[in-house]
Amino acid sequence: MNYLGHIYFSNNNTQLAIANLFGDFVKGKKYLEYPEYIQKGVLLHRKIDDFIDHHFEVLHLIHAIRGELPKVAPIAIDIYFDHLLARNWDQYHSTKLPDFLADFYSKIDLTNEPYPADFKHFVNLLIERNWISYYPTEEGLYRMCQGVSNKLSFENALTNGHTVFQRFENEITSCFHEYMRDANEYFMSKVI
Repeated sequence: MNYLGHIYFSNNNTQLAIANLFGDFVKGKKYLEYPEYIQKGVLLHRKIDDFIDHHFEVLHLIHAIRGELPKVAPIAIDIYFDHLLARNWDQYHSTKLPDFLADFYSKIDLTNEPYPADFKHFVNLLIERNWISYYPTEEGLYRMCQGVSNKLSFENALTNGHTVFQRFENEITSCFHEYMRDANEYFMSKVI
């Protein structure tokens, strides 16, 4: 999953959610150089990534769209699932998404946190530009696909990700709800 999924599976814990997002910025065992609360978030991030990467239905979905999105099908699934989580937020969380995001952002203060400058800059942009608020829309899905495609260091078909989503929307949506059922059971009861 992408940003929203990682925040969601942090179970309303802002400090854990920020450390979870940091998981994309720290490689290998470098996370061990940080305090325990950050290590916990990075490990949660990796468990979320591992869970989706090995989920039976997700693996079938990756196989189904791989021809359309070679090399980037798993990345597309992460984007699609964030889009669908935002679009179906009310089914998974008791607080409306705009209110949830406003509350989450208001609790973030990285001033005295030991995170590196590039991560603090990313979090500031996440708040200022409010990217996640666009996730439920088709335009938001398009922008996510374009943005991630541009960040990749290799030529890729993710720029067509939004049209692939439209073609496979029923299959992707069905897989998403199955994944969320299993992931909620796992992350909300066993890990946190």
